[in-house]
Amino acid sequence: MKHTTVVDYNKTYHIILSGGGTGGHIYPAVAIANELKQRFPNAKFLFVGAKDRMEMDKVPEAGYKIHGLWISGIQRAWTLKNLSFPFKLISSLWGAKKIIAKFKPDVVIGTGGFASGPLLHMAAAKGIPSLIQEQNSFPGITNKLLGKKVSKICVAYDGLERFFPANKIIKTGNPVRADLLHINEKRSAALKTFQLDAEKKTILVLGGSLGARRINELLEKELDFLLTHNVQVVWQCGKLYYNQYKIYNHTKHIQVHQFINDMASAYAAADIIISRAGAISVSELCIVGKPVIFIPSPNVAEDHQTKNAQAIANEQAAILIKESDLDVDFQNKFIQLIVAPDKQKALADNIKKLARENATKDIADQVEQLLGVQKAKTA
Repeated sequence: MKHTTVVDYNKTYHIILSGGGTGGHIYPAVAIANELKQRFPNAKFLFVGAKDRMEMDKVPEAGYKIHGLWISGIQRAWTLKNLSFPFKLISSLWGAKKIIAKFKPDVVIGTGGFASGPLLHMAAAKGIPSLIQEQNSFPGITNKLLGKKVSKICVAYDGLERFFPANKIIKTGNPVRADLLHINEKRSAALKTFQLDAEKKTILVLGGSLGARRINELLEKELDFLLTHNVQVVWQCGKLYYNQYKIYNHTKHIQVHQFINDMASAYAAADIIISRAGAISVSELCIVGKPVIFIPSPNVAEDHQTKNAQAIANEQAAILIKESDLDVDFQNKFIQLIVAPDKQKALADNIKKLARENATKDIADQVEQLLGVQKAKTA
């Protein structure tokens, strides 16, 4: 017997998303919100972030309202800033409680970062359906603490049962921006956007939204070497380093950017990408399908960036160079790649095979279930 449930996609659901601190927490939240907005055009959205962090700018740029909490993490090395943490935590919990009471969310979604902890904690305590999206193979402390409280946990890697209740885990992959799909069709326009020479290979260098000191030092040291190979460089150095490296904007065939807002165009213009190996970066680069040199940060919990990059390199889908090996290996591995079109194509094809293009939709499906929305089914 067939049983059909009528889906009221016009209902005005109230949805809170919380996450931030870095682009790796912000952009997945925005991608999820965009997908839910398509499904529920009358829904109301509110983001909750940490005051003075980049989400306070990036979320409004994406078209959503955001409320900031006074919260930050505990520094691993002892600093005086840690003395303020208990006061920030109490303030943020109180602030989260007031936000929930006023907005009355039907569901709350967390994508990691300091602010998601107090917000998801208070939501779960009130029995509001909640979901966290864990991007990494080794969760941060916020999501580990939230795992026992929330309703569902969407993950991108196997083996997360070590950290979360197995019955709550759904493997979806990481959400990525929809504009990254089919970027090869945007290449000509992208070259014009960045005013690049179509006859030269374009090297795109990414160190994360805040920047990566070691990658920036490498680029400064190797610029002359790179330019001898008839390439042009688009270099996102990060807001923390822009004043130091912007002088190279005056060098022919070198562009230095504090931050690249139009990442779809940057990826479309690129022929080879040099990048950190944060979970969202890895997921995006699988979708993009270009040859990649990963330089993972060693300064993260459980060295998870190296594990992320190694998993891709093991599939012959990327080149991995550890920071400690850059001085010895970078020039040799770059030359081996730049002079070998067949190797470039093989890496591009292999990394594309690892993409999970439906991750955002799969996460939105889980949110629908939490909202009590069921599609037509056979009973």
